[in-house]
Amino acid sequence: MATESPATRRVQVAEHPRLLKLKEMFNSKFGSIPKFYVRAPGRVNIIGEHIDYCGYSVLPMAVEQDVLIAVEPVKTYALQLANTNPLYPDFSTSANNIQIDKTKPLWHNYFLCGLKGIQEHFGLSNLTGMNCLVDGNIPPSSGLSSSSALVCCAGLVTLTVLGRNLSKLLAKYKSLQWDKVLRLEEVQAKLGISLEEMLLVTEDALHPEPYNPEEICRCLGISLEELRTQILSPNTQDVLIFKLYQRAKHVYSEAARVLQFKKICEEAPENMVQLLGELMNQSHMSCRDMYECSCPELDQLVDICRKFGAQGSRLTGAGWGGCTVSMVPADKLPSFLANVHKAYYQRSDGSLAPEKQSLFATKPGGALEIPASSCILR
Repeated sequence: MATESPATRRVQVAEHPRLLKLKEMFNSKFGSIPKFYVRAPGRVNIIGEHIDYCGYSVLPMAVEQDVLIAVEPVKTYALQLANTNPLYPDFSTSANNIQIDKTKPLWHNYFLCGLKGIQEHFGLSNLTGMNCLVDGNIPPSSGLSSSSALVCCAGLVTLTVLGRNLSKLLAKYKSLQWDKVLRLEEVQAKLGISLEEMLLVTEDALHPEPYNPEEICRCLGISLEELRTQILSPNTQDVLIFKLYQRAKHVYSEAARVLQFKKICEEAPENMVQLLGELMNQSHMSCRDMYECSCPELDQLVDICRKFGAQGSRLTGAGWGGCTVSMVPADKLPSFLANVHKAYYQRSDGSLAPEKQSLFATKPGGALEIPASSCILR
């Protein structure tokens, strides 16, 4: 299955205040005019939490907030990065000597990851340099994938400069022996049964009480050393309790909810919104109780959102913790935003600083694209 290339569309920069401002800032910074712009939206996961790396689909939605990059290829090998936000300092390096310091999550490293990923995938050398000015309005550290949007933008910038597209074939899945199976989806695939049946298998095969390393070793017929070196990741080698039953129950039930959500959207029954909201609420309960990736503050925020009119509300983003995503009827939106802000952000203890507040409404946004400058033919 091939992926589609991102959309390229012509726009009149003068008709878009944000692009016009970005163009002016670019000219002030680099003394030239950008040749093209690249856009990548933030995203929020409507349903499907902590199951993607287990091999299952999730249901994300692009939001209207995005990252924009104004770009000018240059004839040297110099890569110059700047940001419209003064909190993020300028950075420059050689496009053919990309070094990423993994110990420091600096903003420009996300751009370098996108560039280096394309470079390594296509086996490229002698990359051309470029001047780039980044602008973003996705709230950082909010679970809305601002860093992923920057990585995607950087990859698309690199591909556009190189004149390539994103179409490629995905590798076919090959069955693996049990000791090579790394994801829960692979267990289901090898058994050839449904997600509902996998939940029954989980009930039969695993007990709700936590497992210790010794019991896991007895079940698999391996030594503790083999468990640590061949199965556990470096950050879990010292874990003493494994809630296998709860984690498997979440993954299989959440994967089933994603498919149910998709089916309801396609069939559009009269009570569609109610059904979708119930699935979102079930998802949060599973995240909270089975996967334990919530926190008291998020649980409180979800309850507040439901109290003031959300048909469904659940945690999403940022791994553990993150933000909430709520499905709210349009006619209830003004009162919903006002009431949630008052109930959560204006608490009497004053523990939430204003700069940490981030409450906004959004509709489904556009996909990755290259809004071409009106003066450039694409």
